[in-house]
Amino acid sequence: MNKAFKKFKPALSLFVLASLSSSINASNTTYADVINRFGSPEQMKDYDKYGNQKFSPLLDMGSWHGFLLPDEDSLLGAFTGPMIIAEEYSLFLAESLEQLSITNQNSGKKYDFSKANKQLNSLPGSLKQSYIWSDLKLELSLSFATDRSAIVSTKISNLTHQDLALDLSWQGKLLNKYNDNKTIKQALPNWQRNISANERGLDISFSEVHNTWNIMMSDQARYSIKRSIDSNTTIDKTNLSYTSNSTVKVPVNNSETLYTVQSYVHNQDEYLAEQIRVAKILSQPKDYISQSKLRWENYLDLGLSNQNTLIDNRLAVKTIETLNGNWRSAAGEIKHDMVSPSVTARWFNGAWAWDTWKHAYAMANFNPEIAKNNIRAMFDYQIHADDALRPQDAGMVIDAVFYNKDKVRGGKGGNWNERNTKPPLASWAVWQVYQQTNDIKFIEEMYPKLIAYHDWWYRNRDHNQNGLIEYGATKHRAHNNPNGNITFKVQYDKHPKEIDLSNCTKQEKNWYACSGMALYEQVLDTGLYSDLDIGAQHGAGWESGMDNAARFGFINSEQINQYAKTHYQGNLKQARADWQVRFFENKNDKGELLGFSIDQESVELNTYLAQEKQLLSKMASLLNHKKAANQYKQQANTLIKRINSCFYDDKTGFYYDIKITSDKSSATQCDGELLVARGRGPEGWSPLWAGIAESSKASEVAKVMSQATEFNSTIPLGTAALSNPAYHADIYWRGRVWLDQYYFGVIALANYGFNEQAELMVTKLLKSAEGLADDGPIRENYNPETGAVQGATNFSWSAAHLYMLYQYKKQK
Repeated sequence: MNKAFKKFKPALSLFVLASLSSSINASNTTYADVINRFGSPEQMKDYDKYGNQKFSPLLDMGSWHGFLLPDEDSLLGAFTGPMIIAEEYSLFLAESLEQLSITNQNSGKKYDFSKANKQLNSLPGSLKQSYIWSDLKLELSLSFATDRSAIVSTKISNLTHQDLALDLSWQGKLLNKYNDNKTIKQALPNWQRNISANERGLDISFSEVHNTWNIMMSDQARYSIKRSIDSNTTIDKTNLSYTSNSTVKVPVNNSETLYTVQSYVHNQDEYLAEQIRVAKILSQPKDYISQSKLRWENYLDLGLSNQNTLIDNRLAVKTIETLNGNWRSAAGEIKHDMVSPSVTARWFNGAWAWDTWKHAYAMANFNPEIAKNNIRAMFDYQIHADDALRPQDAGMVIDAVFYNKDKVRGGKGGNWNERNTKPPLASWAVWQVYQQTNDIKFIEEMYPKLIAYHDWWYRNRDHNQNGLIEYGATKHRAHNNPNGNITFKVQYDKHPKEIDLSNCTKQEKNWYACSGMALYEQVLDTGLYSDLDIGAQHGAGWESGMDNAARFGFINSEQINQYAKTHYQGNLKQARADWQVRFFENKNDKGELLGFSIDQESVELNTYLAQEKQLLSKMASLLNHKKAANQYKQQANTLIKRINSCFYDDKTGFYYDIKITSDKSSATQCDGELLVARGRGPEGWSPLWAGIAESSKASEVAKVMSQATEFNSTIPLGTAALSNPAYHADIYWRGRVWLDQYYFGVIALANYGFNEQAELMVTKLLKSAEGLADDGPIRENYNPETGAVQGATNFSWSAAHLYMLYQYKKQK
């Protein structure tokens, strides 16, 4: 970013200074530039090494397009971009689509934007540019008027003592480059873009393209520009560019304001509806701009309520901007407004279940209607008993919904996911919405849906019916064959005689695609494989949200070899046995496959379910369902006792998952084996976060959390202890610091009175997390040893949990 853009040059006349001072005082710049929104995109996919678009545009009101501030002199006078979301993928349409130039008709002087005294800022909900010459002041402002349209105001002030006659020209050109290696024509040879003019702007239309993993558009998608002033537009179809010319007269010591509306829609129905709204916007533009400003003042008034916090207000505003920026309005198969994980990350323009619960919990404080709708967007696809595809999963909330359903649901998408659900934090989010809004009708709406979801866990993920639940994977083409047999792939350097692979399909590099639980068990027992991959293991990891965590048997080859040397004198077969995961087929009374459970009962899953029982009890009481309230309360108390009895290890002072060792298990006793060998992870402090840990056990867990050799690293509370055999600072869920688990850890400590330790953890994060204290985007995760940013930019659940930390009150 060119820092010169953020300050005015000092050589200004007294008249200009007075004008400028008035302008600055009129707009609150306290929260200017909390996120760096400068950028000049030169290709549609301008990615960093993590697959993020490099720049962070402003999006608002659930829009599907956004804008930047120019960071090069050659682009001054434009809001750069736009970035559009082509159904599921964020792509830049132009470097600059509407750049203004101004010429004085009398003198022929063309105003040089680079030589003006200028200031460019991002404010909450708007982008601003101001340019001052000796005779002219130009103010450009962009904000959103609807979920499909942004409004740009162009205010031209005459600073002279005579009328000014000005020629205005707007220019724009669509991008030619697709990515670092290809032009758009090379990457998408059949995709057509067309620019056509109208008397007050232009339309950009597109041909249909469905490139599942890169760009998806119907042939009705359209980008439109409409101005409040007539213009003469010339189109260069070869170069996909245009020029629009107009004139304006500005009386002495006066100003003229023009307005432009830029809209992006997905189909003809949206286009026709939006054109009616665009006409209203241009008929009363000041009202729409004022409404946007008031809306953001309301967000900040509601959101910045804690005066006794460890998080400063500027960071809190960054979290609010991030969450609102990832808000998408209903479109395609998304039936309610939702909040995506990240608009700038390649794969993240959809809604995920436990992301949603976290976003809603935070946004209930400052944008409660979107919090509600985000929850509804996921429950819109709660499975029902009459579902054509998976009636056995009635009650389940699927993992991810996108603009397009997948092929088996009759759509064209690839990101839609029904292989798993996510941890049961929905009731936690719903209850927080109620706490902030007192909307009992929302509780009435959600209560039966939450019960159906809660019951699904006990029907579909409790293999031995002992009341302790496992993560698992659904009956799905990625997990089993059409006959219901589990599928997997195994690699052998040398085919062992003990294993019959005749019914498997041999693939490249000695991989074999196989099926059947008996064969899978035999492969594990023999233990001579080079590598193993089973879809249900990924599904179970995804279901936990901790995709490749150590406790689910994920460890790399170098680490397992070291583990073998440390524990088994190098015996790799014995070492692997500690890290192998097995699966159970869960079936109904008719013997029909429901899905698969991993062979371990999860401490944090059962903690979440215990908490959910407590919350369902509160909801039942609120709705005057006294019997249900008592039942859920009793069930919660019983489960809490079992969690403390069964999942805690006295020797190491920590909570762990339990490996299931028998199909038959008592509903009152502790069976199985604690998975201590797979090391410690954040699941171990979940009972403290939920406030259900016994005090003596909580004290021991807190000691482990505070040790520098365990979790108290440069940025503490990572996703695996430093002592974990599978720890690596740069592995997704085996070292990196995710701010949800970090937050749960901070609250876990605070819940049991370890306030000094909790506040130290927050201080270390704020000090060491790269970009967090300045204008860098909030990231998906952070390196626990260095604080370096990792993963997605502008990440919603990180923002949500930082906002929750903002709500945490310092202990005096």
